[in-house]
Amino acid sequence: MRDFSQGVEHLSINTATVRKQLTLPAIIEACARRGIRAIDPWRDQVAAAGIAAVARQLKDAGIVLSGYCRGGFFPAADAAGLAAALEDNRRAVDEAKTLGTSCLVLVAGSLPGALAGKPASKDIGLARSQVLDGIAATLDYARGAGVPLAIEPLHPMQAADRACISTLEQALDICDALDPGRTGALGVALDVYHTWWDPKLAAQIARAGRERLLAYHVCDWLVPTRDLLNDRGMMGDGIIELRKIRALVEAAGYAGPVEVEIFSDSWWARPADDVLDTCVARYRTVV
Repeated sequence: MRDFSQGVEHLSINTATVRKQLTLPAIIEACARRGIRAIDPWRDQVAAAGIAAVARQLKDAGIVLSGYCRGGFFPAADAAGLAAALEDNRRAVDEAKTLGTSCLVLVAGSLPGALAGKPASKDIGLARSQVLDGIAATLDYARGAGVPLAIEPLHPMQAADRACISTLEQALDICDALDPGRTGALGVALDVYHTWWDPKLAAQIARAGRERLLAYHVCDWLVPTRDLLNDRGMMGDGIIELRKIRALVEAAGYAGPVEVEIFSDSWWARPADDVLDTCVARYRTVV
């Protein structure tokens, strides 16, 4: 395994981690001050700051993107909705290309309307079919732009509203169906928060290999968990075997950034400097 104890060479910060405290330009500045050379911003943050300005600031700061959040949410209740989802994903690919990201992260989506509390359907099989079709169409466009797509499986607790792709195995099945040559155009974003529980995790990480492992996200799972979306733990505060999972990922060939992504009302209530300093400390000691 790589030794993280001496610096932050392989650390990335997903900008959701301090999105409630800082604007994206301020996050970039804060990371640059700490020598952090990779981030993963969200599309709404980029839009608020202006994509051209963000691209210039990243270049001036010497910061690269470990990913770009996010594309996906392919399922829809009608043809117009499906077409709108594809158009939005093409825009996401264009933005990702402009920013020079290593991959566009895809959160698949699931039952149309469920995220707003009003599901238009109970047919999760149909949703999975629409996800497959949507990724296939987006992959064709992304290949032309040179932007790899990374499918992020989410914990089954979010299968109805955010992602009907719940396991690494499901995500890799899609990759094998659409990119059998393992060209690097399609892979996965592995987030320990969503996958730590999976009894097939070790075998599926090995199956993924270097060509499919496009992004690696860390945080921790608290016991008890007070909110299934916004109560992620800081690394070391929960029960995820972080070192064990990283060993599996690196043994499979992954050598990219380790991205801290924490959605937490508790950490959002703290000063951003304290949060980022804690991220650095935990990256060096427990990740």
